[in-house]
Amino acid sequence: MDRWSFSTLVLDPHDMVTLPMLTDELSPTNKDVNDALSVGILGSGPTGALLALGLSRLGCRVQIHDPLSADQISSRSRAYAITHSSRRLLERLDLWTSLQPYLVPFRQLCLQDQWSKPSVWFRIADLAPANRNADAIGWILDHQPLMQELLKRLDREANVALQLGDRASSGVGQARDAGFDLIVAADGPKSSHRQAWRLPLWSFPYRQGCLTLKVSLRGAAPATAHEYFRAEGPFAVLPLGGQAFQLVWSAPLNRCRERAALDPSTLLDLLATVLPSGLEPEALLDQPVAVPLQWSLAPKLARGRKILLGEAGHRCHPVGGQGLNLCWRDVDELIALVAAHQHAGLALHQVSARYSCRRLVDLFLIGAGTDVLLRLFSNSWRGLRPVRFVILLLIQRLPLLRRIALQVMTDGPMTILKAPPEWKQRGFRHGVQQ
Repeated sequence: MDRWSFSTLVLDPHDMVTLPMLTDELSPTNKDVNDALSVGILGSGPTGALLALGLSRLGCRVQIHDPLSADQISSRSRAYAITHSSRRLLERLDLWTSLQPYLVPFRQLCLQDQWSKPSVWFRIADLAPANRNADAIGWILDHQPLMQELLKRLDREANVALQLGDRASSGVGQARDAGFDLIVAADGPKSSHRQAWRLPLWSFPYRQGCLTLKVSLRGAAPATAHEYFRAEGPFAVLPLGGQAFQLVWSAPLNRCRERAALDPSTLLDLLATVLPSGLEPEALLDQPVAVPLQWSLAPKLARGRKILLGEAGHRCHPVGGQGLNLCWRDVDELIALVAAHQHAGLALHQVSARYSCRRLVDLFLIGAGTDVLLRLFSNSWRGLRPVRFVILLLIQRLPLLRRIALQVMTDGPMTILKAPPEWKQRGFRHGVQQ
């Protein structure tokens, strides 16, 4: 495989941290070396770090900068739902095998509604045929081993320079970006770079917040995830292995904050009243965290050579576990376009333009879909209860509807009309074999 060369600069701390602007002290690697394409990626969280690794595997020279240290970046207590679109990307980047000891598969997903009796069970047979050999609907992956593996891999890459924990040299100021051909901001939903670049953001705050916590549960079926629609908001139960589970509890934000402040025994008693039937809480395994929720989307994900990646350019409700998978589909698309620039003669200005156009459709459909799902099922309106009953009953009884719903959740809505290249090319994409 031909190799590509370019340098990259990265920043991406925890989601709720606002990053300072890049200053003159951070300059790109000498562009004269091999006439490298120069790319600045601002952010070293899961999205920025994965992009850096992908670009490095294409032969790019990468520089990563983050004001947080490696320990701070890795210490966040949360878990991610990993879908098949993310699995394919991790396999192409040779990460899947290394992460497998930490990936907790779920082979069935139970969808329930507080007001409707039909329970919908999604199983492996409901997956698209190309995904069934993976023997899971999805996986739950903890943040800490993910980031530790990503940073370890990046540290081993000869053409990657990690600059982490450098708060002293990253005070607010205008980025010195004249030496970069592309600059990618992956610095989270409060992206200071998006604001400095004057890229607009459409934002629709929800009245709901989200309480995330890890607990030990009794009575859970093996390898099973739950999505329980309640009047105050969706309630997800995600397996972490053994009796450990990640709970994602949506409710009015003030209620989430009040619950986060409860003592463990009181919170466990409250959980016992809202968990799906048969699940009993035993112990709290971490400190609950309450965060506000919103649907946001930048109508332009790029301007000239400046690109928004991940939550710097979009965010949606966590129902369905789409967040990180959307971000990683950003990564996949950008890697593909850089490869096209290197191998197929795609003009550099077309990389950012095509990235914005191609990603916006997927992002809008997922954001709008989760918004409609939330408004339909997270309320106590009596008039909607028959509608919800009919929808769940149809999904329960019609395998085709289950397959379509699961394909949208695991591969993205764009695959309904156009299958991923790997389904037709025996696992190859961008010159990298799965």
